[in-house]
Amino acid sequence: MTQAEIKLCSLLLQEHFGEIVEKIGTHLIKTGNQPLRVIANDTGMSLDQVKKALCVLIQHNLVTYQLQKRGFVEYEASCSRVLRILRYPRYIYTAKTLYSDMGELIVEELLLNGKMTMSAVVRKVANRLTETMEDGKTMDYGEVSNTFVRLADTHFIQRCPMAPETTETSDAPPPPVPTLAVNEKDMYVVPSLNLIGKGKRRRSFDDEDNSEHKAKRQKQDADGKEPPPDDGIYWQANIDRFHQHFRDQAIVSAVANRMDQTSSEIVRTMLRMSEITTSSNAPYTQPLSSNEIFRSLPAGYNIVKQILDQYLTLLADDPLEFVGKSGDSGGGMYAINLHKALATLATATLESIVQERFGSRCARIFRLLLRKKHLEQKQVEDFAMIPAKEAKDMLYKMLSENFVSLQEIPKTPDHAPSRTFYLYTVNTLSSARMLLHRCYKSVANLIERRQYETKENKRLLEKSQRVEAILASMQATGAEEVQLQEIEEMITAPERQQLENLKRNVNKIDASENQVDETIFVLESYIESTVKKL
Repeated sequence: MTQAEIKLCSLLLQEHFGEIVEKIGTHLIKTGNQPLRVIANDTGMSLDQVKKALCVLIQHNLVTYQLQKRGFVEYEASCSRVLRILRYPRYIYTAKTLYSDMGELIVEELLLNGKMTMSAVVRKVANRLTETMEDGKTMDYGEVSNTFVRLADTHFIQRCPMAPETTETSDAPPPPVPTLAVNEKDMYVVPSLNLIGKGKRRRSFDDEDNSEHKAKRQKQDADGKEPPPDDGIYWQANIDRFHQHFRDQAIVSAVANRMDQTSSEIVRTMLRMSEITTSSNAPYTQPLSSNEIFRSLPAGYNIVKQILDQYLTLLADDPLEFVGKSGDSGGGMYAINLHKALATLATATLESIVQERFGSRCARIFRLLLRKKHLEQKQVEDFAMIPAKEAKDMLYKMLSENFVSLQEIPKTPDHAPSRTFYLYTVNTLSSARMLLHRCYKSVANLIERRQYETKENKRLLEKSQRVEAILASMQATGAEEVQLQEIEEMITAPERQQLENLKRNVNKIDASENQVDETIFVLESYIESTVKKL
């Protein structure tokens, strides 16, 4: 784990959970497994504060715990899981794209709260959707439940591990740490709830005053009520499934750029058919016959079987090797080589970065080394058709930035320079790791810049929020246009311009964060798949 990763984790924890949780989380990331009292002693915080911070981190799946042989419980923070916070907007946007506003809000609630029961999610989402609807219209619980079931069926959300049920008659003392487990068969099974009702709007202040005694009575009644039927069955967002979707989208996009739209649609169909049956870290998808692929193509996609077979043959013969042929039964069996696809995407990312940083000639040398594996300096000059002096400068520049490495092959045991071959090569894995480290540093710098921009304009932002609140309350009471205009003029023209500049800068920083995260995802996926293969 690098310093850049620790710094980024610290910034993300502070931004989303506050200083106390950030201090505990960062301490655990730096030190590894720690028992409760050691954490409190090292951080200088009270036991109560440490317990609450750990509860927050465990609720959001950022910290795990385990019982040691000597009888005490140790807590461990997951750095990789903290870094996933950066990708939350992308998860939410994906849910919106696939399952409209309901899917977006369901995933958003699960990510914001860590774990929730289905009944709580459905009620909260229905209430939020009702708030945005016209007066007199409400959102039915049944519609939200249906979207929840669809998300579970496609594995975008999953059940959390549960503690085993204990019988009240057993005399054995409860274990010091509950052993959480979930049956794989039940992981995506939605409990059969008969949720009947509609979303509710927030009451106005007058209504709250009038119905205060009524609310108290309802609360007393609720205390005596039975727990909901799904009490204890908690759900969370399945981050691995979202990553699988991102990977599939990247592969489809790469095929579309390489060949054409029809090829990408065939690959999309193959990935869609095997998305549930193939695990997120599998090297290949399940083999599919040509006949199965033909039957599963989208309804509006009118291509005959013969054309499909030609496209599949072209994809299988392509040098990228995204699609491989694994048999001849059923018109030919085809599978997608996922690890090969990730390696190609990572290599394309490296080439793009070399071109942007060092220019097209350096990119030519870099591609040459990728293709030929090992070359001497003279061979690089000849193959790339670049003058000796320029080729030497470019190679040394990339060598100093760790994009290219130098391998010595001595002819004699004394390693004399005159009797040694010096071969340039590209180690894709180490280059990807180096770039990933730089990406983490870039995101940390972007977050710090956004915090600085917001802090510098804090007074102006607070003033703007006050004015907006006054305007909203006056509009609700039916104020005249002249009065509203007077309130709006409380913010001067230069201040308004400053607010516009701040908004534009923050939007640019947010967009940059998302773009860097796309690069991080490709590099992380490639490194993970390569390490598993080794």
